[in-house]
Amino acid sequence: MIRIFNHYMHRQTLARMLSDIGFVMLAMLLVFITLSGSFSLWPMAGTQAVTIAAGMFVINTASGLYQKAPNFTINQAVARAAVALLLALPLTWLVFGLLPADLPNRDAMRMAGVAGVAAVILRRVYATHWAASHHGRTRIMILGSGPAAMLVTDTLRERDPNAEVVGYYPSPNESECAVDESKVLSGDRSLSATASDLNVDEIVVALTERRSGSMPLRELLDCKLIGVKVFDVNTHFEKTLGQIRLGFANAGWMIFGDGFNQGFGRTAVKRVFDVLSAAVLLVLAAPIMLIAAVVIKLDSRGPVFYRQERVGLNGSTFQVIKFRSMRVDAEKDGKPRWATVQDDRVTKVGNFIRRARIDELPQLWNVFKGEMSMVGPRPERPFFVEQLTQQIPYFAVRQSVKPGVTGWAQVRYQYGATVEDSIEKLQYDLYYVKNHTLFLDIVILFETVAVVLTGKGAR
Repeated sequence: MIRIFNHYMHRQTLARMLSDIGFVMLAMLLVFITLSGSFSLWPMAGTQAVTIAAGMFVINTASGLYQKAPNFTINQAVARAAVALLLALPLTWLVFGLLPADLPNRDAMRMAGVAGVAAVILRRVYATHWAASHHGRTRIMILGSGPAAMLVTDTLRERDPNAEVVGYYPSPNESECAVDESKVLSGDRSLSATASDLNVDEIVVALTERRSGSMPLRELLDCKLIGVKVFDVNTHFEKTLGQIRLGFANAGWMIFGDGFNQGFGRTAVKRVFDVLSAAVLLVLAAPIMLIAAVVIKLDSRGPVFYRQERVGLNGSTFQVIKFRSMRVDAEKDGKPRWATVQDDRVTKVGNFIRRARIDELPQLWNVFKGEMSMVGPRPERPFFVEQLTQQIPYFAVRQSVKPGVTGWAQVRYQYGATVEDSIEKLQYDLYYVKNHTLFLDIVILFETVAVVLTGKGAR
């Protein structure tokens, strides 16, 4: 994992992005040299090549093609590739169409650009599913052999195919062995000697019991001094899952660790980004919003928009604005209810606009007013906030930043309709509050496009 502006990314993901950009640029350069016999076309068509490379990066990212292969099936990958082709091919055709009409081999460059872009997308699907590299695996030793160690193993197996657990170094204070006993290492040798013998790259400290004497601090320091990375279990979940796990996090770790920066500079940058991105999105989405307003009015009686009280920054309340997707008597008894799968209160048009996230677009007005941000935790109703704050530790931490139209929890987890779902989503929200930067906001916006295209998590 590589940490970029506080956000953890897989090395493979970064390598895929850079390789695709490089592949497009190299292909365009070879085409120019082939057609002219020199670099003479580059000054005229180089801008188009750079534009296409940047466009491919945005389209592939938004389509989810840089996600790890275990996250979706081959059919889903093909579907994402089809969406990417539908976006990238017309873009390439239009961009190369801007070349001067009298430029030699203009049409040939245009066709070569289209073919090159198609090859990049198809290569990405192939490389992800059939040509995945098994080299450069990270050798990980886990300190502990109890339930916490087993949970670490499960997350590595599910989320990081390049991670190899070489064994479990036992702790004398752990009475329960929850892992494969054949992989439990001998405790006769020191931790650093064992790590050196096994060529370990990382050690994850996953002790279920942390009483006095169970944490071999001196030996862990020795391991770090010989070049082995040492992570506690909280940091492991943070970098592997993009979560702060409530079962392991504690106030001391959050207070004395890095992150949770809410300075003036970050607030100012975020506000400028919110206004600019909301303005661009409003212009692009204006025709869609107009059509949505008309069909909502034709589909069922009642207003086009609805307003509802939500909790915002520091517990203040505001009126969120959304397109109406339910009947006007959705809560005729006055009791707040979460939306559920196949909720009978949702109208026919409402079902579509919720899946396509069109119902969220009027919240751009809340962004302009400063009540919401483009990216942040989902704004909840006061009734649920009061209930969840009493039941879930650290739930109020999410209110230290503005709620968002989209967010890390929204793109990483399905719609939450239970306390258990709220706990799972809070773990993603805590990660965002701890690590939020402009870079992470941009990543989330890209992933939101992929979520919209697939209808993931909508209700």
